[in-house]
Amino acid sequence: MSAASAKNSDKKDVPSGKTTKSMAILLFATAADTTWRMFVPTLGGSLIGLWIDDIAGTEPIFAVGGLVVGVVITILLVRQQYKQVEESHAE
Repeated sequence: MSAASAKNSDKKDVPSGKTTKSMAILLFATAADTTWRMFVPTLGGSLIGLWIDDIAGTEPIFAVGGLVVGVVITILLVRQQYKQVEESHAE
C-alpha cells in the first residue's frame, strides 16, 4: 500500500464537520427524549396522586402511589430508549 492510499484511509476515521454536527444534534435529541421520559411520568403520577388524595381526603397514600407508579413507568421508558439506542449502534 502506498503512502497516499494510507493517508486517504486515515481520513475515513476522522469525522467531518457535517458528521460532528449531526452527532451533536443526535446527542441533544437523545438528552431531550430522556428528560421527558424521566420527568413527565414521575411528576404526572405525583400530581394525579395528589389530586386523588384531595378528592378522597386520604392524604399521602395516592400521592406516594402515584410517585411509585411514575418511577416504574420512567424506568420502563428509559430502558426501552436504551435498547433502541443500543440496537441502532449494533447495526
